[in-house]
Amino acid sequence: MIPHLVTSSGDPVLELEQRILEAQPAIERWFRLEWMEHTPPFYCSVDLRNAGFKLAPVDTNLFPGGFNNLSPEMMPLAVQAAMAAIEKICPEAKNLLVIPEKHTRNTFYLENVATLTQIFRQAGLNVRLGSLDPAVTESQHLRLPSGGELVVEPLVRHKLRLGLKDFDPCTILLNNDLSGGIPPILEGLHEQYLLPPLHAGWAVRRKSTHFQAYEEVAKKFAKVIGVDPWMLNPYFTRCGKINFHERIGEDSLADAVDGVLAKVRKKYKEYGIHEKPFAIVKADAGTYGMGVMTVRDANDVRDLNRKTRNKMSVVKEGLEVSEVIVQEGVPSAERLQEAVCEPVVYMMDRYVVGGFYRVHAERGPDENLNAPGMHFVPLAFDEQFNITHPEAAPGTNGPNRFYMYGVVARLAMVAASYELERTDPQPELA
Repeated sequence: MIPHLVTSSGDPVLELEQRILEAQPAIERWFRLEWMEHTPPFYCSVDLRNAGFKLAPVDTNLFPGGFNNLSPEMMPLAVQAAMAAIEKICPEAKNLLVIPEKHTRNTFYLENVATLTQIFRQAGLNVRLGSLDPAVTESQHLRLPSGGELVVEPLVRHKLRLGLKDFDPCTILLNNDLSGGIPPILEGLHEQYLLPPLHAGWAVRRKSTHFQAYEEVAKKFAKVIGVDPWMLNPYFTRCGKINFHERIGEDSLADAVDGVLAKVRKKYKEYGIHEKPFAIVKADAGTYGMGVMTVRDANDVRDLNRKTRNKMSVVKEGLEVSEVIVQEGVPSAERLQEAVCEPVVYMMDRYVVGGFYRVHAERGPDENLNAPGMHFVPLAFDEQFNITHPEAAPGTNGPNRFYMYGVVARLAMVAASYELERTDPQPELA
């Protein structure tokens, strides 16, 4: 299933696909050398946007919550990647404690937890779930729409170890992005592996730090395949000291928007792109598509109405927004049954394990698709995605398209490894 491109300006991305296919040996060697120097995040997902004239990541999630949206045919890949990741960290691992998000009423998210549990059980681990919610004082049995059941238990801390009442894991997997802060119960676990590390959570992490690392990675990679780094990289800038409720920082935000749009206009002129550029303003920390708005002019961020100011002021778990990132808007030129869509690629360790299209019939190509009303369509190619067909015409072959997605997503994963290294509060222990 290959979404069709709706613009006639698709030639640059088709050329990019051809360059990537031709350079496949050099690309895989480049990644191999990067992973000799850097440790990939345990798992992550990357939202991509294909504009026809560029293909770029717009978000990288280090606590992916949509494993249930992957095609069942991809599960063996995920199991193999899980085995490789665990063997690298703790070869003798027997017990894995998974700590999910607190929102246990979100059945879609619970199906994700069930899929993760299945993957790691098939990888040879005893898997149990522990809750950070202090209200969970006894085992909770949660029914799933698919007919299964999850059992979530209260966490038990004993000195430097964290587990359950009768369960002592050597490895703890967070599927909770710590938007509400770092709970003390997770700190100081020097005798156990905590994955991802605490500084990967939104209590510490910033999107601007990630995209600064990604810009560096994109420049290095662009030299390998001989393209303009802009073809892979969205311009951005960070803007702090913002208070949307009290309208503090409006002028500096407007200046930031103006600066990003000016750089994009210059590139559009260089490549003969006749679309009007836009920018995305979003919280520098946080996820779930909250705290995001599309702007086409610097004046769009002045005199916001109350509804928009409220939307931009607070993100998940009531976290107040005081810092934003202004990112070049990458319009989506991809459609599934005429609905705007974007690819989301899932990875574990250094491996692509699948993906899906986020589809939103009520959103435009310049809007955030991670919003109520979206649905997901698995990448269900008839052939293995990693067996490319360089002889096929660009844009006509599913595995070729997905390989290109996988390459750009892995660039974001390399950037995440740089980011985590540079923000590690205890690098000597890494």
